[in-house]
Amino acid sequence: MSRISAATAVLIFILASPAASAQMPKTADTPKGKTFVDATGMTLYTYDRDAGGKSMCNGPCAENWPPLAAAADAKPAADMTLVVRDDGKKMWAYKGKPLYTFRKDMAAGDTNGDGFLNGAWHMAKP
Repeated sequence: MSRISAATAVLIFILASPAASAQMPKTADTPKGKTFVDATGMTLYTYDRDAGGKSMCNGPCAENWPPLAAAADAKPAADMTLVVRDDGKKMWAYKGKPLYTFRKDMAAGDTNGDGFLNGAWHMAKP
């Protein structure tokens, strides 16, 4: 019975994860100040190479810096906008700058990506 329960819990987690990431960002306090976070409290970042409302982080970049997914029916609100990625999926953006999490952030409030890649990655601050 415990194997079935564990498998069910894993399945629920997998199914819930995309839904959580599809929610609009919110703000939270970190040791480096106020920043935008995803639904699980993970710090969000912007990338200097993104321009003109387009994400330049694809392929291996997007594996290390997962885009903050937006639901297909998501609507922009105030400064939170939407960007369509090269693969056709929507992601959240702040004032047109796409938002990402960082794979090496392990817990809510981590800011390991701030200043990464010679300063090209920044915490997304309101």
